[in-house]
Amino acid sequence: MRTIRIHVDVPLAIGAELALPAQAGEHVTRVLRQVVGDRLNLFNGDGRDYPASIIAAGKREVMVRVESSLPVDNESPLRLTLAQGVARGEKMDLIVQKATELGVTRIVPLLTERAEVKLDASRAEKRLAHWRAVAASACEQSGRACLPQITAALPLAAWLDGLDQDGALRLALLPEARYSARELRFAGAGALLVVGPEGGLGERDIATLTAAGFAGLRLGPRILRTETAGLAALAALQALHGDG
Repeated sequence: MRTIRIHVDVPLAIGAELALPAQAGEHVTRVLRQVVGDRLNLFNGDGRDYPASIIAAGKREVMVRVESSLPVDNESPLRLTLAQGVARGEKMDLIVQKATELGVTRIVPLLTERAEVKLDASRAEKRLAHWRAVAASACEQSGRACLPQITAALPLAAWLDGLDQDGALRLALLPEARYSARELRFAGAGALLVVGPEGGLGERDIATLTAAGFAGLRLGPRILRTETAGLAALAALQALHGDG
């Protein structure tokens, strides 16, 4: 039987009683047909699941009581940051969703030389909230109890200026790059993976990344779309150096 998992953005503790978010409550009762006494798992991103039971189910509010707390150990040992050139519309949603399922630790939406998406302050804030909701939903489905960090969209140069010198491999996905995923060697600090938008990384982008210590990474002889490239690279890195 499928376990119902609901993300709630509040502290959780055994014995706590709380109302489910309105959309989640409606889904639980109207779509999944759950009733008082039925059980589900809550999580808030702290790495634990909180089994709970429904104690009241009204038209406007579903109340649950937390019954226990369980650690969830399914995070990858390989810490991966996906720095993704912002793609249009549903492509970016797909990237966020699948990168979350693949165990990425952080997602950085990048504004690069050939970016086709323009974000003013208001739109950027709304997109960030939307992407975080997509990631939370992907965690519900995939069983993750730790949400990936998703930052506000940043110009490439601004992101590079703020990088820590933590020893992570610095990689940029390029069709004619020298290194393959199999040849990489990790020292325990994970990797930063940069993927261009629909138009790919421009010459200035590549020069900036090279100056910041990024090496090129190739996946194979075919050119992949932006919504395929980063996900394929993450899957390869996880299989060869992380989850695999």
